[in-house]
Amino acid sequence: MTPTPLTENPAELSKIYQTRFSGQTDYRMGVWKILIRHLFSRWIPKDGEILDLGAGHGEFINQVKGKALSAMDMNPDTARFLDPQVRFLQQSCCEPWPVVSNTLDLIFTSNFFEHLPDKNALKQTLQQAYQALKPGGRLVALGPNIRLLPGAYWDFWDHYLPLTDQSLVEGASLCGFTPEQVFPASLPYSMSTGFQPPLWTIRIYLALPFLWRFFGKQFLVILRKPQ
Repeated sequence: MTPTPLTENPAELSKIYQTRFSGQTDYRMGVWKILIRHLFSRWIPKDGEILDLGAGHGEFINQVKGKALSAMDMNPDTARFLDPQVRFLQQSCCEPWPVVSNTLDLIFTSNFFEHLPDKNALKQTLQQAYQALKPGGRLVALGPNIRLLPGAYWDFWDHYLPLTDQSLVEGASLCGFTPEQVFPASLPYSMSTGFQPPLWTIRIYLALPFLWRFFGKQFLVILRKPQ
């Protein structure tokens, strides 16, 4: 019998994330406030329809504005952290999404694709995302780059799928996406677990992109659904 991946086991997801992020909520929200304002805001449409894929505790989706906000996650605990105006979709991302086709302006995902069990699951997820986005809509994906993190990539129990910026772009292209911008190295591997740098240093880091080449371990890939 094939074991069930953590991405499909809500009870284990709840347990592992309660342990991993216990006591870090305020700091993580502070980090994400800076990331949204100084990095991701350039791709967030005003009054758009936005879906946070693998939303975790809502650090992203709770701090953006839009006409319609949704969050998808298998972890039932996510519902407790979401603001009232955010629609919660508790389901596998590989299954059909309860989203009207060609309606989303932005799908955002951070440190999520590596938790999928295999590339077939990622392909199914990308296909669902492509269908949900309106023409010209974007998928913004942040995640650890296995090329820059050989061993440390596997320090998390629920990491299954090794990816680079290039492998993600190639897979997404097969699903119809066009790469708009690709940063092989952007953020450090972890900015809210373990060592917690002062928030002001994060603002400086984001303002000096040449530092990304030295300290960045996560790819940032912006994909677009053609018009």
